[in-house]
Amino acid sequence: MRWRSFVAVGDSFTEGMDDAYPDGTYRGWADLVATRLAAEAGPDFGYANLAIRGRLFPNIVAEQVPAALAMKPDLISFAAGGNDVLRRTFDPDAFVPRFDAVIAELRAGGADVVLFRFADVMARLPGQRLVAPRVNLLNRVVGEVAERHGAILVDLYADDTYLNPLLWSTDRLHLSAAGHRRVAGQVLAALGVACDEDWLLVPPHPAPTPWLAARAADLRWAGHHLAPWIKRRLTGRSSGDLITAKRPVLGPITLD
Repeated sequence: MRWRSFVAVGDSFTEGMDDAYPDGTYRGWADLVATRLAAEAGPDFGYANLAIRGRLFPNIVAEQVPAALAMKPDLISFAAGGNDVLRRTFDPDAFVPRFDAVIAELRAGGADVVLFRFADVMARLPGQRLVAPRVNLLNRVVGEVAERHGAILVDLYADDTYLNPLLWSTDRLHLSAAGHRRVAGQVLAALGVACDEDWLLVPPHPAPTPWLAARAADLRWAGHHLAPWIKRRLTGRSSGDLITAKRPVLGPITLD
């Protein structure tokens, strides 16, 4: 086992929304991966998760990247940019070279780095005309940077299984527990580490929803999820304003 420590960097995707432990805190794919790596490496394995929901790329780079580098881990996962492409202020000309520089910095520290091409979340969300080209740009850049710097690429976008709505939570933006398990399995496969086969199982695709029922569900979703998101944008707030990292320092994993 070549990894004795793992630091996860990012936003809600890496924090683990919406895959809850019994106490209501979030687990997610990174915790699952860390648990499996710890089982392979033994009790000295260390894991930190610095990810915070709502964080934009500049904040992740300024706050989480230096902290991750200071821990000198063997393995770092970096997933950022998803929140940025949803903003009208997204500037691809500034983002692309900065992303490349950050991954170069992480790799220069000696760690193996895991990057992600994001799954097609826009299939369930409004604003496809504006946002979908940005997501495509982000995924293209991630692939190019991974190849340039020798990072480990996990290509979720190439997996059509994520078109199954049961892999997503009711907010249509974050993964469900089944979605997080599948991501964990794909990360471990990319690392060459075996995982529980159940993690890769996919729920049967639900039957098509009648048109009127689907429109009613859209209205409920807009009221419960879209409207609060728009309100936060208008007021300059973030869902992560009062949230701190769930595992801010390297520590052991408790195995069940």
